[in-house]
Amino acid sequence: MLDDIIESYEYKELVEKQVKEQISFLLSKNQEFSIVLNVEKIDFNPKLPKHLMDKINQYALFTLANYTYTTIELTNDFMTFETGFGEENIGSILSVPFYSILQIVVDEKIIFLNHTATVDKFKMEEQKRSSVDVFKNNPKNSKFSN
Repeated sequence: MLDDIIESYEYKELVEKQVKEQISFLLSKNQEFSIVLNVEKIDFNPKLPKHLMDKINQYALFTLANYTYTTIELTNDFMTFETGFGEENIGSILSVPFYSILQIVVDEKIIFLNHTATVDKFKMEEQKRSSVDVFKNNPKNSKFSN
């Protein structure tokens, strides 16, 4: 029964809204935080070299503080931020779908837990959306938004 819930598209949409609201609240309070992400669901721009990607676990903790915190942006479906990797501090902008955020952590305490981040495939088909909505929700197209 639990799988039927967390694998449903409707539940995914509900949790996405909750995650976005949690992060928006933290940002409004200027509160730095950490997130645990399902790395398989996020986009790196530019892509990281293979030797660095191989070192990142499927679920990885990212601390959003200092410079990284200042680069956080929220869109309808994604959070983006810039961070550095490895000894070389190779920079990349991560586009993170809200549903792929497994945990939100403040002061080493989990304040939000999202089971949909572990789902490989949702059971219900995504509701039909216009191509304009899909275009506007892609963080790579934010420069075209009003």
